[in-house]
Amino acid sequence: MPLHPKLTDITERIRARSEGPRGAYLARLEAARAQGPNRGHLACGNQAHAYAAMGDDKESLADGRAPNLGIITSYNDMLSAHQPFETFPQVIREAARKVGATAQVSAGVPAMCDGVTQGQTGMEMSLFSRDVIAMAAAVGLSHNTYDAALYLGVCDKIVPGLIIAAASFGHIPGVFIPAGPMTSGLPNDEKAAVRNRYASGEATREELMAAEMASYHGPGTCTFYGTANTNQMLMEFMGLHMPGASFVNPNTPLREALTVAGVARAAEITALGNDYRPVGHILDERAFVNGIVGLMATGGSTNLVLHLPAMARAAGVILDLQDFADISAITPLMAKVYPNGLADVNHFHAAGGLQYMIGDLLEEGLLHEEVETVAGTGLSRYTEEPKLKDGRLTYEPGEGVSHNDKILRPVSDPFAKTGGLVQLEGNIGRAVIKVSAVAPERRVIEAKARVFHDQESVKAAFRAGEFTEDTIVVVRFQGPKANGMPELHSLTPTLSVLQDRGLKMALVTDGRMSGASGKVPAAIHVSPEAADGGPIGLIQDGDPMRLDTSTGTLEVLADLTGRSPAEPDLSANQTGLGRELFEVFRRNAGLATTGACSLL
Repeated sequence: MPLHPKLTDITERIRARSEGPRGAYLARLEAARAQGPNRGHLACGNQAHAYAAMGDDKESLADGRAPNLGIITSYNDMLSAHQPFETFPQVIREAARKVGATAQVSAGVPAMCDGVTQGQTGMEMSLFSRDVIAMAAAVGLSHNTYDAALYLGVCDKIVPGLIIAAASFGHIPGVFIPAGPMTSGLPNDEKAAVRNRYASGEATREELMAAEMASYHGPGTCTFYGTANTNQMLMEFMGLHMPGASFVNPNTPLREALTVAGVARAAEITALGNDYRPVGHILDERAFVNGIVGLMATGGSTNLVLHLPAMARAAGVILDLQDFADISAITPLMAKVYPNGLADVNHFHAAGGLQYMIGDLLEEGLLHEEVETVAGTGLSRYTEEPKLKDGRLTYEPGEGVSHNDKILRPVSDPFAKTGGLVQLEGNIGRAVIKVSAVAPERRVIEAKARVFHDQESVKAAFRAGEFTEDTIVVVRFQGPKANGMPELHSLTPTLSVLQDRGLKMALVTDGRMSGASGKVPAAIHVSPEAADGGPIGLIQDGDPMRLDTSTGTLEVLADLTGRSPAEPDLSANQTGLGRELFEVFRRNAGLATTGACSLL
């Protein structure tokens, strides 16, 4: 099927916009490739330090003819999605030896759990952990002794940070190695119902705790379709995973076989072999377009609207919010996974998952097929399904059918004709909203504003019974320069309860919402942010506002001329629990529309 003409136009627009920075990036990549990595050019003392603890691998490392793979791991055993990585380095080293390569843990990068820090002080450092992860990975790879890298990461900021690092070291190949989702526990809709009951005082803390523990119950990614699982989808759509690797549960034979296969493939695609595939060549404008198509077709996390521009900039590709909106307009919603439906990612995978979606989107001309991937040339490789036969990993053609049309549907009969992401513009700037889980009758709201400067004040107003009419809740000074742009997911139960009482509610914020949010209309990432002089800082209580997703409008229906911006005391956000160490990131953060990155 020929490529959809509008997708062609969008891709060409991105390519033209990126011509200068992409050209400069590729020139740097080629210069780095020409210089190394070449362990033979290191001084003997340098090499001795690098190999001192490598035991039987020392001879191969010193000889310099065997590929050496650097492992960048985000392992910790507090984050369930990354706990399985504890055993991966040994598996990787053994797999590398079997294909004539060596492997070393190059760096450990921090991996925080947004589920733990949600609504807490630590969430104010969450977004910038992405930049720290990129820098930490760069420190490990800077030893310049690696012919390829294996990136072990899954969750929210970890994969974007690793992509930024991988792009910065784009002259070496890289394979992303996931750990997979935890097995299904308490259904997500039942967990959400208990949360709402607790928010309205109808459930005890003991009942809430029991529900949460039954939902988040073992190793692996949380099973709802939030940012972590959206990351895994992206890595397949962008060709950086082994095909079919995203949603295989941890600690299973197939999971380990896919890890071993990723190691073997990393060794094959180094400059020492015959199929050199550096990350920088894979991460072109077509790969990012494919990733955005996947984001829209699956109803993925709005956090990736923030991360993808930063990831792309690291590879010299310049994305704009309009690109997301235009791709959303031509991409049907093919999946219903919680919070957009009742299924979890395990159900989605069993229904046909990413292999089915990629195949159908390719058939309809909604993905670039002629792209480079770690598996080879052509995205159609990602329609194949990995299977174990007699203990050996094999790939078979995908069945090309959905096994559950309540979860997964074809392009010809989607859940919605568009991907559900809308760009909003008006007299307070630009924002985005995800409407795939918002009921059609709630996608337009005109109401008075109620302005807050933190999410706890919203909850206090709710407990005091102050919300008695349709309201647009404005929570500002939540952007990257103000306090690190924390997710405001803990507002979801509060706003959901009010909505369930029959009120029309919406959230407008220069902060973020979690990838698990969606039923309450939320205009997020308002840019410029209040702390950067954005007009959102001029809104006053009682101002009439209109949010209209059909026209892409977000505006205050009042004259803002002559108003003085609010100037709250933000000093409480500057210190405590390490926040003082992140002042350099807050000070240098870019606009949300460009990725809110302090490095690029």
